[in-house]
Amino acid sequence: MLRLNIVGTFLTLKHCLPAMVAAGGGAVVAISSIAGHLTHRFFGAYPAGKAGIEELVRNAADEYGADGVRCNAVRPGFVATEIMEAIPRDSSIYQSYVSNSPLGRLGEPEDVAALVHFLVSPAARWITGAVIDCDGGQSLRSGPDYAPFSAG
Repeated sequence: MLRLNIVGTFLTLKHCLPAMVAAGGGAVVAISSIAGHLTHRFFGAYPAGKAGIEELVRNAADEYGADGVRCNAVRPGFVATEIMEAIPRDSSIYQSYVSNSPLGRLGEPEDVAALVHFLVSPAARWITGAVIDCDGGQSLRSGPDYAPFSAG
């Protein structure tokens, strides 16, 4: 998990940033998770890996801003993707997501894509080093309760 999130992001930055600098600048958007900011019991190294992505992005923003490269991250909450299909819609885990989201629904991939699209666009030219929640407001409350997955 740490290799995927931290080492993978580090290597991506290591190999793309020189090309972006040579091209005169650009924008990087990494995908973190609400778990990079709020504890997610029973998630093992996943929250630490996502928090590592956030710090790598902030550091790269500081180091490469003078070269015209902007680096940001997005923190999605529960988004209706294939990986989240493992959580039954009638379960207490699912309900903990919905009840902790002021907007009262799951996110859609398009919700996250719209924010990423904005961050790579010229309209975001003054944004770098930011980690932006895209979670329906869930981060205002608490992470999900995965206790039912651990009982066994």
